[in-house]
Amino acid sequence: MRRDGGEGLSARPGPVTRFRVRRVSGSAVRDRRDDLATEEPLEIRLLAAGGDARTVAITMRTPGADFELAAGFLHGEGIVGPGGIAAIGYCTDEDLDPEARYNTVTVRLTAPELPDMTAVQRNFLTSSACGVCGTASLDALRDRCPAPALRPPVAVSAATLYALPDRLREAQGVFGRTGGLHAAGLFTPEGAPVAVREDVGRHNAVDKLVGWALMGGTLPLDRHVLLVSGRVSYEIMQKAASAGIQIVCAVSAPSSLAVDLAREFGVTLVGFLRDERFNVYACPERIDVEREPSISVAPPP
Repeated sequence: MRRDGGEGLSARPGPVTRFRVRRVSGSAVRDRRDDLATEEPLEIRLLAAGGDARTVAITMRTPGADFELAAGFLHGEGIVGPGGIAAIGYCTDEDLDPEARYNTVTVRLTAPELPDMTAVQRNFLTSSACGVCGTASLDALRDRCPAPALRPPVAVSAATLYALPDRLREAQGVFGRTGGLHAAGLFTPEGAPVAVREDVGRHNAVDKLVGWALMGGTLPLDRHVLLVSGRVSYEIMQKAASAGIQIVCAVSAPSSLAVDLAREFGVTLVGFLRDERFNVYACPERIDVEREPSISVAPPP
């Protein structure tokens, strides 16, 4: 796959924006500069090999890994699969405001025609807070996801899971500057970090990881553990399942729909992973827990 346009161009927005703020602590007042996580819209356009074009999504995101975000989003929606993308680049239309060009990504498809978007049945105007509603996509997801019995066996120890939140936090460079970003990380079953992405939206961070794998030719991710910094909602489980991920962990709670989806598609779902404890909401058989030995107490004479 070719990457057009070069994501390293200096004119594009960065993940951090600096503001002047007034800090008040008790009776002390001080003006200073503060780093905030950048939030800007990203328009995702499709361009078929035959020349037809269409905007399919506008999402609020933190700039950075924009091509991965676009690829991961399209994969999670079932619009493209491995080999379906010919190239990705920023838009260079002359009628587009120069500042908006780095907020518009064009995905060139290998197919001669655009896919039938009516089958997706989505509202593609999204926000960084909620993602895209996935209630109409279950049938399509069932078609794309292999049955649990067909997946390679994978297991992870509780001790490995305990270490993942700290390893994710260590890789969150922009969070360290701003304190205002979510993260998603891929790890091996032994706990080694594979890739970490940050964004103002949890679902965007997951899309960036899936897009990274899609563009690198490493899908499915059925030998990886996904950890997200926050709660797990339906759309995150949908993206994970479509990428073949078998173990999904979160430092906070899952939603009821996320649990339903995990149980239906055979995905191990772990929540409240912190301080060396967690809850398992679905498919606990993939987690190896060394149980404490029971102690028998003799009854009093």
